[in-house]
Amino acid sequence: MKMTGAQIICESLVKEGVEVIFGILGGAVLPLYDTLPQYPKLRHILVRHEQGAAHAADGYARATGKVGVCMATSGPGAANLVTGIANAYLDSVPIVAITGQVARPFIGKDAFQEIDITGITLPITKHNYLVLDVDSLARVIKEAFYLARSGRPGPVLIDVPRDVFTEPAEFSYPSRVNLPGYKPTLQGHPAQIKKTAKLINEAQRPLIIAGRGVIISGAYAELKQLAETAQVPVVTTLLGISCFPEGHVLSLGMLGMHGMAYANMAVNAADVIIAIGMRFDDRATAKVSAFAPHARIIHIDIDPAEIGKNVRVDVPIVGDVKIILNALNKLIVSTEHIGWVQQLDDWRREHPSTVIRDSQGLLPQFVIRQIYEVTQGEATIVTGVGQNQMWAAHYYWYNRPNSLISSGGLGTMGFELPAAMGAKIGCPEDTVWCIAGDGGFQMTIQELATIVQEKVAVKIAIINNGYLGMVRQWQELFYERRYVATPLSGPDFVKIAEAYGIPGLKVRHKEEVIPAIEQAMAHQGPFLIDFVVEPEENVYPMVPPGASIAEILEEPKKEVAIWPQRSTP
Repeated sequence: MKMTGAQIICESLVKEGVEVIFGILGGAVLPLYDTLPQYPKLRHILVRHEQGAAHAADGYARATGKVGVCMATSGPGAANLVTGIANAYLDSVPIVAITGQVARPFIGKDAFQEIDITGITLPITKHNYLVLDVDSLARVIKEAFYLARSGRPGPVLIDVPRDVFTEPAEFSYPSRVNLPGYKPTLQGHPAQIKKTAKLINEAQRPLIIAGRGVIISGAYAELKQLAETAQVPVVTTLLGISCFPEGHVLSLGMLGMHGMAYANMAVNAADVIIAIGMRFDDRATAKVSAFAPHARIIHIDIDPAEIGKNVRVDVPIVGDVKIILNALNKLIVSTEHIGWVQQLDDWRREHPSTVIRDSQGLLPQFVIRQIYEVTQGEATIVTGVGQNQMWAAHYYWYNRPNSLISSGGLGTMGFELPAAMGAKIGCPEDTVWCIAGDGGFQMTIQELATIVQEKVAVKIAIINNGYLGMVRQWQELFYERRYVATPLSGPDFVKIAEAYGIPGLKVRHKEEVIPAIEQAMAHQGPFLIDFVVEPEENVYPMVPPGASIAEILEEPKKEVAIWPQRSTP
């Protein structure tokens, strides 16, 4: 069957099960957009900035487990995708980005809106393609989706010259891919699994560090079985939050720079650490040379490049987390570590990390906790970056799998709003709350128009402290309160929301918080709440720069808690 390149792309996307595309058209992709109406199964979401398209595809992919798809034109359109592609790369998110390119005769001539997007994105994609032959289009798309979702997931970019969209070719979609140099290891080496079982069975102070790899592989039950059978406490990375129920007796919450004090202390005291689907990034380890000084370290990860990259490893296992844990659990002996668990409970009481002190002003911690109370934990939380991100990680308790979506590796301000939109479009029956700082929110604020146009019922909570908060906190603690370029004037967010057609409320006092959240939840469409919080509130605990994970700055003011510390059930 003869088809144009644009038709081949659309047919291929349908065969890959794509239902939603986020993008903005332009000259180089006009032939592709002209073809879209022929394919009603493909819902196109017209975003207001290409960065929003990439972040929305990212949020969609994280929420659904499917490959997210975004499109942009050549030149500035493609360049505007770069931040979102990099974000997906560092957080192992499967997206496919399709960009237009100038026609083949003009490539390399500095033609209007020409950039070398494959060269630009080479370091931040699993793979990318410049398609110069229309006959290869179907094969390229098949490979791109396979690469994006298999092994360690990640973004793949396909750059298509304008004239390739219009050129005809015979269409036949491949039934399989042929990539002899790409064969991700899934099973895990049996001898290494036996060594791991032996270490766990003999450990006195074992600890699991669980990362996003558990979520990607869907290994929730396998992780829970391992923890309960061997009575191993579990800490998570930021992106691992919600891979293990936080109400569980063995849950210790998040570790790292802003992790729970007792979680960091557990890492420092453990004799065996089982690291599962995490990459020992600097925000988790702090000073690497002082990380887990007493522990034998087991590292399970599907990407061999991550093992030994940052932290010494005693037992490496390369493979899929779910498959490996399933095999490992068969070798684990039912054990109790009563003394170890009791020690951790003592540290939890002595070093509380989630108390909320009484205050005349509105505390952001209080706001997040109230969102949890009203939603009863039955929501997907999509955060920005910085203080709002850490407060959301600490004070909203995640017992539902895959219920936190956040920018981890790249730390992208502006991620929250388009990613929340993508998550809600992917899972329309779920309640989705966007937790944003007033700084990050303004970076992609234009996507409010997309949310209204597409009737996306996202609930938005702006934690408005009038600063670039996390940077201000560093300036306060380490730069003698020299607040350079961090005070932030902003618009009236409620009026902005209303201008877009979204109802909103401004909240300044504690007694207004629950009614506002309930009003947002009751509203059928999108809703925005501007929470004006204490301007110089800090995130604690905190590991200072250059310190070890055990050198923790805790909340300096010990006042009466108005919400109880998370306790052992």
